[in-house]
Amino acid sequence: MFEWTEEQLMIRDAVRQFVEAEIAPKREELEHGDLPPYDILRKLFATFGMDAMARSSFKARIEREKRVEAGEEQPAPKGERVGGGDINTAAMAMLPIIEICRYSPGMVTAMGVSMGLTSAAIMSKGTIAQKERWALDLLTLDKVGAWAITEPGSGSDAFGSMKATARRDGDEYLLNGSKTFITNGPYADTIVFICKLDEGNPPTERTILSFVLDKGMPGLEQSKPLRKMGMHSSPTGELFLDDVRVGKDRLIGETEDVPAGGREGAKDTFSMERSGVAAMSLGIIDKCLELCVQYAKDRVQFGQPIGEFQLIQEKLARMEVARLNVQNLVFRFLEMSAAGVGLSLAEASAMKLYSARAATEVAMEAVQLHGGNGYMAEFHVEQLARDAKVLQIYAGTDEIQITHIAKDLLRR
Repeated sequence: MFEWTEEQLMIRDAVRQFVEAEIAPKREELEHGDLPPYDILRKLFATFGMDAMARSSFKARIEREKRVEAGEEQPAPKGERVGGGDINTAAMAMLPIIEICRYSPGMVTAMGVSMGLTSAAIMSKGTIAQKERWALDLLTLDKVGAWAITEPGSGSDAFGSMKATARRDGDEYLLNGSKTFITNGPYADTIVFICKLDEGNPPTERTILSFVLDKGMPGLEQSKPLRKMGMHSSPTGELFLDDVRVGKDRLIGETEDVPAGGREGAKDTFSMERSGVAAMSLGIIDKCLELCVQYAKDRVQFGQPIGEFQLIQEKLARMEVARLNVQNLVFRFLEMSAAGVGLSLAEASAMKLYSARAATEVAMEAVQLHGGNGYMAEFHVEQLARDAKVLQIYAGTDEIQITHIAKDLLRR
Protein backbone atom coordinates (compact mmCIF):
# COMPACT_ATOMS: atom_id res chain seq x y z
CA MET A 1 0.00 0.00 0.00
CA PHE A 2 1.53 3.31 -1.09
CA GLU A 3 -1.48 5.60 -1.24
CA TRP A 4 -5.06 5.79 -0.06
CA THR A 5 -7.52 3.98 -2.33
CA GLU A 6 -10.59 5.70 -3.73
CA GLU A 7 -12.78 3.89 -1.23
CA GLN A 8 -10.57 4.90 1.66
CA LEU A 9 -10.54 8.50 0.45
CA MET A 10 -14.34 8.41 0.43
CA ILE A 11 -14.29 7.22 4.04
CA ARG A 12 -11.74 9.92 4.92
CA ASP A 13 -13.77 12.67 3.29
CA ALA A 14 -16.95 11.58 5.05
CA VAL A 15 -15.20 11.54 8.42
CA ARG A 16 -13.58 14.91 7.64
CA GLN A 17 -16.97 16.42 6.92
CA PHE A 18 -18.25 15.14 10.26
CA VAL A 19 -15.20 16.50 12.10
CA GLU A 20 -15.48 19.91 10.44
CA ALA A 21 -19.21 20.08 11.20
CA GLU A 22 -19.29 18.61 14.72
CA ILE A 23 -15.84 19.08 16.25
CA ALA A 24 -14.20 22.10 14.62
CA PRO A 25 -16.97 24.53 15.74
CA LYS A 26 -16.63 23.22 19.32
CA ARG A 27 -12.83 23.34 19.40
CA GLU A 28 -12.72 26.35 21.72
CA GLU A 29 -15.31 24.83 24.03
CA LEU A 30 -13.40 21.55 24.12
CA GLU A 31 -10.12 23.41 24.62
CA HIS A 32 -11.19 25.93 27.25
CA GLY A 33 -14.73 25.13 28.32
CA ASP A 34 -14.15 21.71 29.86
CA LEU A 35 -16.65 20.10 27.50
CA PRO A 36 -16.36 16.30 27.92
CA PRO A 37 -15.83 14.70 24.48
CA TYR A 38 -17.93 11.58 24.94
CA ASP A 39 -21.28 12.65 23.44
CA ILE A 40 -19.55 13.91 20.29
CA LEU A 41 -17.65 10.65 19.98
CA ARG A 42 -20.84 8.64 20.44
CA LYS A 43 -22.44 10.67 17.64
CA LEU A 44 -19.43 9.82 15.44
CA PHE A 45 -19.88 6.14 16.21
CA ALA A 46 -23.60 6.24 15.45
CA THR A 47 -23.15 8.27 12.25
CA PHE A 48 -20.71 5.81 10.71
CA GLY A 49 -22.17 2.63 12.17
CA MET A 50 -19.04 1.98 14.22
CA ASP A 51 -21.12 0.97 17.23
CA ALA A 52 -23.10 -1.53 15.15
CA MET A 53 -19.89 -2.96 13.68
CA ALA A 54 -18.44 -3.31 17.18
CA ARG A 55 -21.52 -5.21 18.37
CA SER A 56 -21.45 -7.53 15.36
CA SER A 57 -17.74 -8.25 15.72
CA PHE A 58 -18.09 -8.78 19.47
CA LYS A 59 -20.98 -11.20 19.02
CA ALA A 60 -19.07 -13.28 16.47
CA ARG A 61 -15.98 -13.44 18.68
CA ILE A 62 -17.91 -14.45 21.81
CA GLU A 63 -19.83 -17.14 19.93
CA ARG A 64 -16.55 -18.55 18.61
CA GLU A 65 -14.99 -18.53 22.08
CA LYS A 66 -18.02 -20.32 23.52
CA ARG A 67 -17.72 -23.04 20.87
CA VAL A 68 -14.05 -23.46 21.75
CA GLU A 69 -14.86 -23.61 25.46
CA ALA A 70 -17.54 -26.25 24.78
CA GLY A 71 -15.10 -28.32 22.73
CA GLU A 72 -17.06 -27.80 19.52
CA GLU A 73 -14.21 -25.96 17.83
CA GLN A 74 -10.45 -26.18 18.12
CA PRO A 75 -8.60 -23.04 19.27
CA ALA A 76 -5.96 -21.64 16.95
CA PRO A 77 -2.51 -23.09 17.73
CA LYS A 78 -0.49 -20.86 20.02
CA GLY A 79 1.53 -18.36 18.02
CA GLU A 80 -0.40 -18.94 14.81
CA ARG A 81 -1.21 -15.82 12.87
CA VAL A 82 -4.91 -15.40 12.54
CA GLY A 83 -6.07 -13.94 9.24
CA GLY A 84 -6.96 -10.29 9.38
CA GLY A 85 -9.60 -8.96 7.05
CA ASP A 86 -10.39 -6.35 4.46
CA ILE A 87 -7.90 -3.50 4.57
CA ASN A 88 -10.76 -1.00 4.46
CA THR A 89 -11.87 -2.35 7.83
CA ALA A 90 -8.44 -1.56 9.24
CA ALA A 91 -8.48 1.84 7.54
CA MET A 92 -11.89 2.57 9.05
CA ALA A 93 -10.28 2.27 12.47
CA MET A 94 -7.36 4.56 11.59
CA LEU A 95 -8.98 7.28 9.49
CA PRO A 96 -11.15 8.74 12.26
CA ILE A 97 -8.04 8.97 14.45
CA ILE A 98 -6.16 10.89 11.79
CA GLU A 99 -9.04 13.22 10.98
CA ILE A 100 -9.99 14.02 14.58
CA CYS A 101 -6.33 14.77 15.38
CA ARG A 102 -6.34 17.51 12.77
CA TYR A 103 -8.49 19.49 15.21
CA SER A 104 -8.63 17.83 18.62
CA PRO A 105 -6.02 15.14 19.37
CA GLY A 106 -7.23 14.87 22.95
CA MET A 107 -10.52 13.39 21.80
CA VAL A 108 -8.62 10.51 20.23
CA THR A 109 -6.76 9.89 23.47
CA ALA A 110 -10.06 9.74 25.36
CA MET A 111 -11.59 7.43 22.74
CA GLY A 112 -8.52 5.21 22.42
CA VAL A 113 -8.11 4.60 26.13
CA SER A 114 -11.80 3.78 26.55
CA MET A 115 -12.58 1.56 23.58
CA GLY A 116 -8.97 0.53 22.97
CA LEU A 117 -6.84 0.02 26.05
CA THR A 118 -9.53 -0.62 28.64
CA SER A 119 -11.60 -2.97 26.52
CA ALA A 120 -8.47 -4.70 25.17
CA ALA A 121 -7.29 -5.49 28.69
CA ILE A 122 -10.57 -7.34 29.26
CA MET A 123 -10.92 -8.85 25.79
CA SER A 124 -7.39 -10.24 25.69
CA LYS A 125 -7.22 -11.84 29.16
CA GLY A 126 -10.73 -11.83 30.60
CA THR A 127 -13.20 -14.68 30.86
CA ILE A 128 -16.17 -14.85 28.52
CA ALA A 129 -18.43 -13.71 31.35
CA GLN A 130 -16.18 -10.69 32.01
CA LYS A 131 -16.14 -9.76 28.36
CA GLU A 132 -19.93 -9.88 28.16
CA ARG A 133 -20.25 -7.97 31.42
CA TRP A 134 -17.93 -5.04 30.61
CA ALA A 135 -16.21 -5.07 27.22
CA LEU A 136 -19.08 -4.52 24.77
CA ASP A 137 -20.23 -1.29 26.42
CA LEU A 138 -16.64 -0.01 26.16
CA LEU A 139 -16.25 -1.03 22.51
CA THR A 140 -19.40 0.89 21.59
CA LEU A 141 -18.61 3.86 23.87
CA ASP A 142 -21.89 3.32 25.68
CA LYS A 143 -19.65 3.47 28.73
CA VAL A 144 -16.39 5.31 29.33
CA GLY A 145 -13.32 3.31 30.31
CA ALA A 146 -10.03 4.08 32.07
CA TRP A 147 -6.84 2.01 32.21
CA ALA A 148 -5.08 2.77 35.49
CA ILE A 149 -1.40 1.90 35.79
CA THR A 150 0.53 5.17 36.45
CA GLU A 151 1.07 6.28 40.04
CA PRO A 152 2.49 9.48 41.58
CA GLY A 153 5.82 7.74 42.19
CA SER A 154 5.86 5.43 39.17
CA GLY A 155 5.99 6.73 35.63
CA SER A 156 8.39 4.95 33.30
CA ASP A 157 9.09 2.39 36.05
CA ALA A 158 5.39 1.48 36.16
CA PHE A 159 5.85 -2.03 37.57
CA GLY A 160 8.95 -1.64 39.70
CA SER A 161 7.70 1.41 41.62
CA MET A 162 4.06 0.36 41.82
CA LYS A 163 2.61 0.67 45.34
CA ALA A 164 -1.09 -0.05 44.72
CA THR A 165 -2.00 -3.37 46.31
CA ALA A 166 -4.55 -6.13 46.40
CA ARG A 167 -4.76 -8.07 49.67
CA ARG A 168 -6.71 -11.30 50.03
CA ASP A 169 -9.57 -11.18 52.52
CA GLY A 170 -11.29 -14.54 52.53
CA ASP A 171 -12.67 -15.15 49.04
CA GLU A 172 -12.40 -11.45 48.22
CA TYR A 173 -9.73 -8.79 47.83
CA LEU A 174 -9.20 -5.36 49.36
CA LEU A 175 -7.70 -2.86 46.93
CA ASN A 176 -5.71 0.16 48.05
CA GLY A 177 -3.59 2.81 46.38
CA SER A 178 -3.70 5.84 44.14
CA LYS A 179 -3.28 6.40 40.42
CA THR A 180 -2.52 9.61 38.54
CA PHE A 181 -2.53 10.95 34.97
CA ILE A 182 -5.42 8.59 34.24
CA THR A 183 -7.14 9.37 30.95
CA ASN A 184 -10.93 9.46 31.41
CA GLY A 185 -10.36 9.08 35.15
CA PRO A 186 -12.88 11.77 36.18
CA TYR A 187 -15.73 10.33 34.09
CA ALA A 188 -14.91 6.62 33.75
CA ASP A 189 -17.74 4.14 34.27
CA THR A 190 -15.39 1.14 34.03
CA ILE A 191 -11.80 1.09 35.31
CA VAL A 192 -9.08 -1.51 34.82
CA PHE A 193 -7.01 -1.15 37.98
CA ILE A 194 -3.50 -2.63 37.89
CA CYS A 195 -1.83 -3.43 41.22
CA LYS A 196 0.40 -5.87 43.11
CA LEU A 197 -0.75 -8.83 45.19
CA ASP A 198 0.43 -8.21 48.75
CA GLU A 199 1.27 -11.52 50.40
CA GLY A 200 3.74 -10.04 52.87
CA ASN A 201 6.58 -10.59 50.40
CA PRO A 202 8.94 -7.86 49.09
CA PRO A 203 7.25 -5.51 46.55
CA THR A 204 9.68 -6.52 43.78
CA GLU A 205 8.52 -10.14 44.05
CA ARG A 206 4.80 -9.46 44.01
CA THR A 207 2.45 -10.69 41.30
CA ILE A 208 0.84 -8.06 39.05
CA LEU A 209 -2.96 -8.33 38.92
CA SER A 210 -5.67 -6.41 37.06
CA PHE A 211 -9.18 -5.81 38.39
CA VAL A 212 -12.27 -4.29 36.78
CA LEU A 213 -13.97 -1.62 38.87
CA ASP A 214 -17.23 0.27 38.41
CA LYS A 215 -17.86 3.93 39.12
CA GLY A 216 -19.40 4.54 42.53
CA MET A 217 -17.98 1.51 44.31
CA PRO A 218 -17.46 2.13 48.07
CA GLY A 219 -13.93 3.36 48.72
CA LEU A 220 -13.29 4.49 45.11
CA GLU A 221 -12.81 8.22 44.54
CA GLN A 222 -12.39 9.84 41.11
CA SER A 223 -10.91 13.35 41.06
CA LYS A 224 -11.98 16.33 39.00
CA PRO A 225 -10.08 16.86 35.70
CA LEU A 226 -6.48 17.95 36.16
CA ARG A 227 -5.16 21.08 34.47
CA LYS A 228 -2.40 20.37 31.99
CA MET A 229 -0.31 21.77 29.14
CA GLY A 230 -2.31 20.31 26.27
CA MET A 231 -4.80 17.64 25.23
CA HIS A 232 -7.51 19.60 27.06
CA SER A 233 -10.25 17.67 25.27
CA SER A 234 -9.00 14.52 26.99
CA PRO A 235 -10.08 14.56 30.66
CA THR A 236 -7.25 13.38 32.93
CA GLY A 237 -7.59 12.66 36.62
CA GLU A 238 -6.55 10.80 39.74
CA LEU A 239 -8.01 7.71 41.39
CA PHE A 240 -7.94 6.93 45.09
CA LEU A 241 -8.79 3.50 46.50
CA ASP A 242 -9.35 2.91 50.20
CA ASP A 243 -10.22 -0.71 51.00
CA VAL A 244 -12.27 -1.23 47.86
CA ARG A 245 -13.72 -4.70 48.29
CA VAL A 246 -13.99 -6.87 45.18
CA GLY A 247 -14.77 -10.50 44.43
CA LYS A 248 -12.78 -12.82 42.22
CA ASP A 249 -15.26 -12.12 39.43
CA ARG A 250 -13.56 -8.72 39.01
CA LEU A 251 -10.04 -10.19 38.74
CA ILE A 252 -9.26 -10.29 35.03
CA GLY A 253 -9.11 -13.93 34.00
CA GLU A 254 -10.41 -14.87 37.47
CA THR A 255 -6.97 -16.25 38.27
CA GLU A 256 -3.82 -14.94 39.92
CA ASP A 257 -1.70 -16.55 37.23
CA VAL A 258 0.53 -13.73 35.89
CA PRO A 259 -0.23 -14.09 32.14
CA ALA A 260 -3.94 -13.57 32.85
CA GLY A 261 -3.74 -9.82 33.03
CA GLY A 262 -0.40 -9.13 34.73
CA ARG A 263 2.77 -7.74 33.17
CA GLU A 264 2.22 -9.42 29.81
CA GLY A 265 -1.36 -8.20 29.63
CA ALA A 266 -0.22 -4.64 30.33
CA LYS A 267 2.56 -4.90 27.74
CA ASP A 268 0.05 -5.98 25.10
CA THR A 269 -1.87 -2.76 25.65
CA PHE A 270 1.36 -0.75 25.40
CA SER A 271 1.94 -2.09 21.87
CA MET A 272 -1.59 -1.15 20.84
CA GLU A 273 -1.31 2.34 22.33
CA ARG A 274 2.06 3.02 20.72
CA SER A 275 0.97 2.04 17.22
CA GLY A 276 -2.00 4.40 17.51
CA VAL A 277 0.34 7.33 18.16
CA ALA A 278 1.49 7.18 14.52
CA ALA A 279 -2.05 7.88 13.28
CA MET A 280 -2.41 10.69 15.80
CA SER A 281 0.92 12.14 14.68
CA LEU A 282 -0.13 11.99 11.04
CA GLY A 283 -3.27 14.01 11.77
CA ILE A 284 -1.30 16.68 13.62
CA ILE A 285 1.40 16.87 10.94
CA ASP A 286 -1.15 17.01 8.12
CA LYS A 287 -3.07 19.90 9.70
CA CYS A 288 0.08 21.82 10.62
CA LEU A 289 1.35 21.52 7.05
CA GLU A 290 -2.00 22.63 5.61
CA LEU A 291 -2.08 25.68 7.89
CA CYS A 292 1.55 26.56 7.17
CA VAL A 293 1.24 26.33 3.39
CA GLN A 294 -1.76 28.66 3.46
CA TYR A 295 -0.04 31.05 5.86
CA ALA A 296 3.12 31.09 3.71
CA LYS A 297 0.99 32.15 0.75
CA ASP A 298 -0.98 34.81 2.63
CA ARG A 299 1.58 36.36 4.96
CA VAL A 300 3.49 39.19 3.28
CA GLN A 301 6.79 40.48 4.65
CA PHE A 302 9.45 42.57 2.93
CA GLY A 303 7.08 43.06 0.03
CA GLN A 304 6.43 39.40 -0.81
CA PRO A 305 4.69 36.28 0.54
CA ILE A 306 6.97 34.59 3.05
CA GLY A 307 6.60 31.34 1.07
CA GLU A 308 9.03 32.83 -1.46
CA PHE A 309 11.85 32.83 1.09
CA GLN A 310 14.06 29.75 1.01
CA LEU A 311 14.17 29.27 4.79
CA ILE A 312 10.37 29.08 4.83
CA GLN A 313 10.46 26.68 1.89
CA GLU A 314 12.87 24.46 3.81
CA LYS A 315 10.47 24.31 6.75
CA LEU A 316 7.60 23.32 4.46
CA ALA A 317 9.71 20.72 2.68
CA ARG A 318 10.78 19.10 5.97
CA MET A 319 7.17 18.99 7.11
CA GLU A 320 6.19 17.19 3.92
CA VAL A 321 9.00 14.66 4.36
CA ALA A 322 7.78 13.98 7.89
CA ARG A 323 4.20 13.62 6.65
CA LEU A 324 5.24 11.08 4.01
CA ASN A 325 7.35 9.05 6.43
CA VAL A 326 4.67 8.86 9.13
CA GLN A 327 2.00 8.11 6.53
CA ASN A 328 4.10 5.18 5.30
CA LEU A 329 4.32 3.83 8.86
CA VAL A 330 0.53 4.00 9.05
CA PHE A 331 0.23 2.25 5.69
CA ARG A 332 2.53 -0.53 6.91
CA PHE A 333 0.44 -0.93 10.04
CA LEU A 334 -2.76 -1.16 7.98
CA GLU A 335 -1.25 -3.84 5.73
CA MET A 336 -0.07 -5.86 8.73
CA SER A 337 -3.45 -5.54 10.47
CA ALA A 338 -5.29 -6.69 7.35
CA ALA A 339 -2.94 -9.68 7.14
CA GLY A 340 -3.46 -10.56 10.79
CA VAL A 341 0.15 -9.78 11.69
CA GLY A 342 0.76 -7.94 14.94
CA LEU A 343 3.54 -5.52 15.78
CA SER A 344 6.20 -6.62 18.24
CA LEU A 345 6.77 -4.35 21.23
CA ALA A 346 10.02 -3.12 19.64
CA GLU A 347 8.30 -2.38 16.32
CA ALA A 348 5.51 -0.49 18.06
CA SER A 349 8.13 1.43 20.05
CA ALA A 350 10.03 2.38 16.89
CA MET A 351 6.80 3.49 15.25
CA LYS A 352 5.88 5.65 18.23
CA LEU A 353 9.37 7.10 18.74
CA TYR A 354 9.68 8.37 15.18
CA SER A 355 6.09 9.55 14.80
CA ALA A 356 5.92 11.40 18.11
CA ARG A 357 9.19 13.20 17.47
CA ALA A 358 8.11 14.10 13.94
CA ALA A 359 4.76 15.48 15.11
CA THR A 360 6.36 17.57 17.86
CA GLU A 361 9.05 18.95 15.57
CA VAL A 362 6.55 19.81 12.83
CA ALA A 363 4.15 21.46 15.28
CA MET A 364 6.91 23.57 16.83
CA GLU A 365 8.14 24.59 13.39
CA ALA A 366 4.56 25.51 12.51
CA VAL A 367 4.55 27.91 15.47
CA GLN A 368 7.90 29.31 14.32
CA LEU A 369 6.66 29.80 10.76
CA HIS A 370 3.64 31.72 12.07
CA GLY A 371 5.94 33.93 14.17
CA GLY A 372 4.19 35.92 16.88
CA ASN A 373 0.82 34.78 15.60
CA GLY A 374 1.81 31.17 16.18
CA TYR A 375 2.27 31.87 19.88
CA MET A 376 -1.28 33.18 20.19
CA ALA A 377 -4.12 30.85 21.20
CA GLU A 378 -6.20 32.39 18.41
CA PHE A 379 -4.12 30.41 15.90
CA HIS A 380 -4.66 26.66 15.70
CA VAL A 381 -0.94 25.79 15.53
CA GLU A 382 -0.52 26.98 19.13
CA GLN A 383 -2.89 24.26 20.34
CA LEU A 384 -1.40 21.58 18.09
CA ALA A 385 2.11 22.33 19.41
CA ARG A 386 0.93 21.86 23.01
CA ASP A 387 -1.02 18.73 22.12
CA ALA A 388 1.81 17.13 20.17
CA LYS A 389 4.37 17.26 22.99
CA VAL A 390 2.64 14.64 25.15
CA LEU A 391 3.04 12.07 22.37
CA GLN A 392 6.69 11.92 23.42
CA ILE A 393 5.69 11.26 27.03
CA TYR A 394 2.60 9.06 27.40
CA ALA A 395 2.47 5.41 26.38
CA GLY A 396 6.15 5.38 27.35
CA THR A 397 8.61 8.26 27.02
CA ASP A 398 11.00 8.55 24.07
CA GLU A 399 13.72 7.23 26.35
CA ILE A 400 11.73 4.09 27.17
CA GLN A 401 11.02 3.48 23.47
CA ILE A 402 14.75 3.68 22.73
CA THR A 403 15.44 1.13 25.46
CA HIS A 404 12.90 -1.35 24.04
CA ILE A 405 14.24 -0.97 20.50
CA ALA A 406 17.88 -1.30 21.54
CA LYS A 407 17.28 -4.33 23.78
CA ASP A 408 15.49 -6.06 20.92
CA LEU A 409 18.39 -5.36 18.56
CA LEU A 410 20.96 -6.60 21.07
CA ARG A 411 19.06 -9.87 21.58
CA ARG A 412 19.36 -10.81 17.92
